[in-house]
Amino acid sequence: MRKAQSDTSLRDHKILVANRGEIAMRVMRACKKLDVPFAAIYTAEDAASGHVALARREGGGKSIFRVSSYHDANELMSVADEAACTAVHPGYGFFAEDFRFARRVTKRDRQMIFIGPSWKIIRELGDKINTKRLARSLGVPTVPGSDRPIYDEMEAERIAKTVFEFQEQQSINRPLVLVKASAGGGGMGIEEVYDPDQFRSVYRRIRNYALRQFKDEGVLIEQRIMDFNHLEVQIVSDRSGANPVHFGTRNCSIQSTGLQKRIEVAPGFAPQALEYSFDAQKVLDDIVSYSLKMARSVGYDNVGTWEWITTRKGEPFLMEVNTRIQVENGVSARIAEIHSHKDVDLVAEQIRTGLGEPLGYTQEDITFEGVSIEYRLIAEDPEDNFTPWVGQIERFEWKEAPWLTVLTHVPDSLPYEIPTEFDPNLALAIVYGKNLREAEERGAIFLNSLRLTGKNGAGERLKSNVNFLKDNTGRVLHF
Repeated sequence: MRKAQSDTSLRDHKILVANRGEIAMRVMRACKKLDVPFAAIYTAEDAASGHVALARREGGGKSIFRVSSYHDANELMSVADEAACTAVHPGYGFFAEDFRFARRVTKRDRQMIFIGPSWKIIRELGDKINTKRLARSLGVPTVPGSDRPIYDEMEAERIAKTVFEFQEQQSINRPLVLVKASAGGGGMGIEEVYDPDQFRSVYRRIRNYALRQFKDEGVLIEQRIMDFNHLEVQIVSDRSGANPVHFGTRNCSIQSTGLQKRIEVAPGFAPQALEYSFDAQKVLDDIVSYSLKMARSVGYDNVGTWEWITTRKGEPFLMEVNTRIQVENGVSARIAEIHSHKDVDLVAEQIRTGLGEPLGYTQEDITFEGVSIEYRLIAEDPEDNFTPWVGQIERFEWKEAPWLTVLTHVPDSLPYEIPTEFDPNLALAIVYGKNLREAEERGAIFLNSLRLTGKNGAGERLKSNVNFLKDNTGRVLHF
């Protein structure tokens, strides 16, 4: 792994780790690796979290501060000032993709560095309509439909017609079009249309609803693709924005019923091991090329993920851009090498480049080997629509192995009460194999070695998604 060119400049900084749990711990460890001081935060509900103990152990003086909420920007700024921080790392979730927060960090009287893309890029790519428009201007394929609010009924009908025709070309038995209020959100102002003859009446209904509710009668016409694989491309760049590189592809298609990721795999397909009905390697090459093209066009200047859907016919379509580090960054890092060094840490790369260090390598210096699988271990009941489980963990053990990395904020000192205020995520387990078969075999070994028990206030046994992960290990990277 490349050493930072100017260790002194990094040591001159101090980072506020503005998050909790597993990602907070990864940021702290990356700071230690780079010799960058840090300060962390926690709420009363998180007092027993492993990230609090790690901050106290590794952070030195003024390393951990209690706050009332992770969502209170004013409180975070006060902590940053008290701890004399020069930068803020938002992790993922909370303020990670909030351009207003990023702008505030960099524009306040005591300016700091936001460890993430610049706020203007977050604003530009955080708008899905704007991202779609940008992609189309660059020849990057997007899901058919409008890339701006539609106010004209005749234009809306023309777009809907092309969307229906596209689905017929895909051999979809029951095509549908989504009609959405462009100013809506949270599922408000959206209807599915299966019959083209009904489109006009639905369009008028949504337009009138949008005008009443949002004072804007703009409507979006979109395709809904039902049968697809969810792929991602990991991008990293420095503050110049001139030389983005990729750290390969991921497949995140094994999800809960609520479309929340549960297993991620790198690379995104395995054409050497599995048969596909399309040229899988070409799909991977194409989405990497398209993602880099967009990153260069906007001067992307930190880490980010380009998210794609791929149809059963092997047609990729850009879904969105996540302007932050993602949960699954470690599964990409595990199969990557920089200058033949295997200890790739994308969180450390994010911090180093975010603080102004040059990337220091090109795409030719990055190589990939093997297959990596990441499991999200969660206290939930897959048999009951993945309902979160609340209670106390009494035992959490697994068999260590050189091919296994487990990232968890669950403390060694059990029992541990899962906070009800947050998602009941327990750990990430990253398994490596020289090929898909070995990665699957090792994944099964890890899951079978896992001992995870507990009970709730009624004395009922802990529910987790471990069996769901076991059942789905054998079908990773299958379409």
